[in-house]
Amino acid sequence: MLKNRNILLGVSGGIAVYKAAALTSKLVQAGANVKVVMTNSACQFVSPLTFQALSRHEVYTDTFEERDPHVIAHIDVADWADLVIIAPATANIIGKLASGIADDMLTTTLLATCAPVWIAPAMNVHMYDHPAVQRNIGTLYKDGYRFIEPSEGYLACGYVGKGRMEEPEQIIQLIKDHFSAKQDSPLKGKNIVVTAGPTREQIDPVRFFSNHSTGKMGYALAEEAQKLGAHVTLITGPTSLHAPTDVEIVPVTSAADMFDAVLSRFAESDIVIKTAAVADYKPKHVHDHKLKKKDGALVIELERTKDILKELGARKTNQIIVGFAAETQHVEDYAQEKLVVKNLDMIVANNIAENGAGFGTDTNIVTVYHRDGKQHAYPLMSKQAAAAEILREVAGLVERSGKLT
Repeated sequence: MLKNRNILLGVSGGIAVYKAAALTSKLVQAGANVKVVMTNSACQFVSPLTFQALSRHEVYTDTFEERDPHVIAHIDVADWADLVIIAPATANIIGKLASGIADDMLTTTLLATCAPVWIAPAMNVHMYDHPAVQRNIGTLYKDGYRFIEPSEGYLACGYVGKGRMEEPEQIIQLIKDHFSAKQDSPLKGKNIVVTAGPTREQIDPVRFFSNHSTGKMGYALAEEAQKLGAHVTLITGPTSLHAPTDVEIVPVTSAADMFDAVLSRFAESDIVIKTAAVADYKPKHVHDHKLKKKDGALVIELERTKDILKELGARKTNQIIVGFAAETQHVEDYAQEKLVVKNLDMIVANNIAENGAGFGTDTNIVTVYHRDGKQHAYPLMSKQAAAAEILREVAGLVERSGKLT
């Protein structure tokens, strides 16, 4: 899967540079084209000549060393890459990238590339846990970067803990999975809209109605769909989650906002997966000023919000629509009814009263129902794994139905 793939390896200064040399060798053996960009600090650990010999390409170390007058080196190599990996990534390079600093060959190249960027941190356990480093990692997550989590073990400084750069063999497997998924999936190139999270229905400038949804299931689906090569738009209510890599993010607040965002993209979409927990009701009157408490009860009149799924079902032509049903009783009955009434192709149902299947958990227990009567109950698994299974069902639906061809 790596044959003729262009991998740009960014190497920053840490003792784990020796692993980057091994990674370069293994990538080349797997058929990839590898170019290496090194920081000055990285050159103190391993000579650029080592990476030149292993990659069979010149090694970039100086922004102002322009060997080819026909191109600008850091732009040229940034455009060349199919995938960029920073390994090892020090606290310094993570901080620079999070702040948009471009003061050497590696950082200027990273700001110029449009390829996916994966970051493999390597540092002392206390450095990795430092609030500043974690804050920078969070910023980069939101910017769409992917992290290859460091493992736990003996560190060069003598500490034992989290901070070891992931082993080259594991990184190679992640890269293979990345390219093979995009190459083989029936969802490759499809326009997929995913909705996620809660909505907020304003009462006054201080208060709103909402629900317990965190958006984890929708975000997992968006991330997995992107890995399969789809063009993903994630329409999300308010959450605290990091944005998935290479996914278009459309933030919304209310049910009306989400209705408009979904409907405006529906004609160009191939698949809509609607996981968002959209409010069924909203206050009929929104107050301009904070409501002051008074003696006795408070009555707030509610009115129905627009039914997004039902509207999509009524408008669909060749799109595939997947709904979600979060229930506490009669799960199958309600899911089957929703599947028919809203003209869906597939619905994913779960009982949020079950342990491990409720809002805010990292796991889920789902059953998938199809229009043709086919159904599949899945056991307790992580939401990321559940997302992969749901998308496998969607891909199968695409192949069986002949839609989107």
